[in-house]
Formats: sequence, structure tokens, C-alpha cells
Amino acid sequence: MSLNKVMLIGNVGREPEVRYVEEGVATAVVSLATSTRGYTLPNGTIVPERTEWHRVLLWRKLAEVVEKYVHTGDKLFIEGELRTRSYTDKQGRTHHVTEIWGNNMEMLSTKTQSQQQAEQTAPAAPEKCPF
Repeated sequence: MSLNKVMLIGNVGREPEVRYVEEGVATAVVSLATSTRGYTLPNGTIVPERTEWHRVLLWRKLAEVVEKYVHTGDKLFIEGELRTRSYTDKQGRTHHVTEIWGNNMEMLSTKTQSQQQAEQTAPAAPEKCPF
């Protein structure tokens, strides 16, 4: 038996990158920061806070939700699996990438005032033509 499962709670570092691929399938890349608090050892040594950045890929409905509702600074819970891949750039150098392929997401931030205002000032849907 084996298990490949990742669970993260962190903050979105920049606006998500959303694209539509074949047949209108949405994909999103989210940059998520998780932090480990700093502390002081008994001997007085200070261990600073450490931040890790994660590349999270989301597909289909999750990507569509990200496009509409997720912004820089929002707090997210992501559940998924760890995947690694490599590629060769134009200069012939090989790069290795580790990504989280998300299959579950929960938005943990409350609505900001700007989001609430945007909803209140959004134009009303046009009326349908009766004929």
C-alpha cells in the first residue's frame, strides 16, 4: 500500500494564473505560502521564521472557482497529491519542478470589504426580450 497526500493551509502569494485548455477545460496555478514560526532555543540562538512556497495546480470546477473568488492574500486549505516533473530549457539545462495537484480546496478567508462592494455595485442582469 502507498499514499501520496498533501494538505496545506497558506496564503495566496499572487493573483492565480487561470487558462483554458482543450475543449474549454479550466486550469489554475496558485502560488501558496506556508510558514513555520520562528523561535529561540534555550541557549539563546534565534531560529527565524521559515516560509515555503508551493505551486498548486487545480483543474476544472476548482480552477473556475479560483478564477472568480481567489485573490492575493487569501487563505486557502488545499488537499492533493505531490507530483514531480523535469524539463529542459532552451539553453539545454534540466530543471526539476515539484507541484501539488489539488483535488480539494476550501477558502478560509472572510470576504473583504472590496469584494462586498464589488458585489453590491455589479450591474444587474439585462432583462430578457419578451419576443
